[in-house]
Amino acid sequence: MTLIQSISGIRGTLGGKPGEGLSPVDIMKFSGAYGMWLKRRHPGKKIKVLIGRDARISGPNVRNIVVSNLQAMGIDIIDAGISTTPTIGIGVRHFNCQGGIIITASHNPKNWNALKLLNEEGQFLNDTQGQEVYRHSELKDFEYVAVEKFGEYNREECLVEMHIEKILALPLVDTDAIAEAKFSVVVDGVNSSGGIAIPMLLEALGVKKITELYCEPNGLFPHNPEPLGENLGELSEMVVSKNAHVGFAVDPDVDRLAIVCQDGEMFGEEYTLVSVADYVLSQTPGNTVSNMSSTQALKEITEKRNCGYFASAVGEINVVEIMKKHDAVIGGEGNGGVIYPELHYGRDALLAVALFLTHLAKSGKTCSALKKVYPEYHISKNKIELPADVSMDGIFDKVAKRYSRKKIDQSDGTKIWFDKEWVHLRKSNTEPIIRIYSESDSPVKAENLGRKIIGDIREFLRGEED
Repeated sequence: MTLIQSISGIRGTLGGKPGEGLSPVDIMKFSGAYGMWLKRRHPGKKIKVLIGRDARISGPNVRNIVVSNLQAMGIDIIDAGISTTPTIGIGVRHFNCQGGIIITASHNPKNWNALKLLNEEGQFLNDTQGQEVYRHSELKDFEYVAVEKFGEYNREECLVEMHIEKILALPLVDTDAIAEAKFSVVVDGVNSSGGIAIPMLLEALGVKKITELYCEPNGLFPHNPEPLGENLGELSEMVVSKNAHVGFAVDPDVDRLAIVCQDGEMFGEEYTLVSVADYVLSQTPGNTVSNMSSTQALKEITEKRNCGYFASAVGEINVVEIMKKHDAVIGGEGNGGVIYPELHYGRDALLAVALFLTHLAKSGKTCSALKKVYPEYHISKNKIELPADVSMDGIFDKVAKRYSRKKIDQSDGTKIWFDKEWVHLRKSNTEPIIRIYSESDSPVKAENLGRKIIGDIREFLRGEED
């Protein structure tokens, strides 16, 4: 069993003893801590929290515990039912809530679930806010109210429609261009909330033919729910067999978008953000941001337009904070997550679909031809397990020392540039491992670079070099 705390919330596997998995006791403990944090953050206010969930089988059970616990603290609840993470983020501000909770474990398998916590801006908590919540997680700190002061409960199940209306109202979303292109689109909704939201969006955008694959929101994920190429073979086959222009796949909470070209080949998760950013910059030049483990293609297309690119530490809230600092017009992460401040500061696959289809329609190109417009890079992802008594920071310092003549950034692990190549070493938040991401202009070069760094680390572990 697994239970993991992070700044954005708590996640774990269902079952097991309290403290070892996401048990009802742990759900009550951490939802209560969040409730107490909200009450002390907004003293004197009647607290209102928006709650939504993906389609996981455990969702209703988790929701019932969270709702009952917060109501007993005097907190009003708006329940959006099955929804998406970006929809709840937008809804927090739409309903003037003090917070929001998305009950989803994102791309984790069906035996996982989580509480993702939002502040009054509809954004994930930063590190300071997250630590404040966890300081309230002792049961003795909880304060419940008399029965006549219990929080109210209301259902609002039209939030996805509200979200779509806001997307359609964006100046850069051109429904006329999309309708005129007469697109045929295949959607893999992994039997979660994307199976509802993405087809609804496509219909509103004017897409002529929509083929649904695994769009029944029953929580029975038909394949690994992470939207990576190796998990999307059926989608690729169906795009080809249906002569579709493009295929879209999302994760269970719909904040990541993967794209399949008309020939069945992956557009590339890193290039979801690159292509959408290219379109946004062509209409509204400005700064861009991605995390340090994302492709340098975004930096290249940004600087080609004489705009500024900035990198953040890995993590959505870190990207958001750098975007705000540099007033970026677009940003996100290389896992298919697009953040467009004109709508809201959160990764949003629905928004990404609308902007990508507009871009594709206006380009007059096929999906695969559009991909060829961009600099070609490939990222290799590796990891190495360390003995429990080895300092990860010490390993990072030794790697940095070995390559001290190269450009190095140690603000989030260690990143080293080798001309047009780079490698990024980061601690795992959940395991005693170092994650190693490397990028080059071919898959083989990227893999070799990662393996070279792994070889260095093994030397250090054997004590062959200080």
